[in-house]
Amino acid sequence: MTSDTVSRTVHFRDGRPAPVWAVRAAHLIPLVVLPSGLWRIALVAGLPMGTPVHPGPGESVYIVSLSLVSEGLALLALGLVRPWGEVFPSRLPLVGGRRVPPRFAVTVATAGAVALILIWGYAAWGVTATGNDLGFTPTGFALLVACYAPLLLWGPLLLTVTWAYHRRRSPAQPGRS
Repeated sequence: MTSDTVSRTVHFRDGRPAPVWAVRAAHLIPLVVLPSGLWRIALVAGLPMGTPVHPGPGESVYIVSLSLVSEGLALLALGLVRPWGEVFPSRLPLVGGRRVPPRFAVTVATAGAVALILIWGYAAWGVTATGNDLGFTPTGFALLVACYAPLLLWGPLLLTVTWAYHRRRSPAQPGRS
């Protein structure tokens, strides 16, 4: 996808394109979520991860589901920069086919971004404070940290994409381009 293609992506409701940097940031979000999901899938698959944890069948279903839901939520950020995010899917009762109110999208995305910042900030603080207290091998712990550290970017990236969406979807104000 070229820069020209990205910059010409226009939302059919307002005719204003998403900034190129916001489109790139929205595409980066699923990529920063992917390593942790792959780590969890590898854990369930029984690959040697340097961890003493061996999930049972019920835990495995939960872990795989968590990975799929996380990646699905990350992909929703693309709706803030793409036309398909402007209208509720027609299969939804009551709201299907209607325009997504910008205030609703901004509120939900901002709440999600703040929650992600708090969740992953707390997790990072916990790992920093306690270190490898779960019985991982040093290599396994390093792999765990490397796969989960990108999640620290999820909330801030979502917040910046949401800000760009808000600026673009808000009524034009004098002196603002």
